[in-house]
Amino acid sequence: MDSALLVLGADGCKGGGWAVAMIDGEGELSWHWAADTPGLLELADEYDADAVALDVPIGLPALGAVRACDRLARARLAARRSSVFAAPPREVLACGSYAEARPIAPSLSAQAFGLVPRIREVDHALRARGPAVHDTVVECHPEVAFAAMAAGVVALAPKTSAAGALQRIALLEDALDAPLPTDPPALATLDDALDAAACALVASRWARGEAEVLGDETDALGTPMRIVV
Repeated sequence: MDSALLVLGADGCKGGGWAVAMIDGEGELSWHWAADTPGLLELADEYDADAVALDVPIGLPALGAVRACDRLARARLAARRSSVFAAPPREVLACGSYAEARPIAPSLSAQAFGLVPRIREVDHALRARGPAVHDTVVECHPEVAFAAMAAGVVALAPKTSAAGALQRIALLEDALDAPLPTDPPALATLDDALDAAACALVASRWARGEAEVLGDETDALGTPMRIVV
């Protein structure tokens, strides 16, 4: 790890809030918690983070369109492609229910609509910061990150299985060259914590200029539609 950098990775938890993994200037990982997206960005400000990687869609497609980055991410995951939900169009952010959203975006699944409140919160928080925020805050997908770490090493089992969790822990500890700390946020599940750590490694690659970027589009507001790996 580059000792000059401090980065954050964050995964959204059920019921709200973010599990946050911080990799500090010594390359050590620690766990943190943010109650909401403004709080997460304030945490990044507090530590003067060089990059933040979030497991949430940021740039949003036009009605009826699918982001190129989502297509590319699904192709990377092959049999696990269903873990990449198509990002909803910006128009559904104003909807308060799935029933309200369906006439606008008929192909939107109920599971994907469940992400809308968090996407809305992230969208508002980032837009309040202005376009420069996208230089340091990026979208990632933990399963794509784990697939990249596992390539040529191991066939990943589902992350909800014991084997899958142990595989992902081993990949993270190999990348960090250190054991994972055993004190994740109390409100985070094991999945949340491991995904946040994968996001932090993506943020580290982004800050070092070594990340791969899937997709190179922007949405109607000029927001990048990309998944960083």
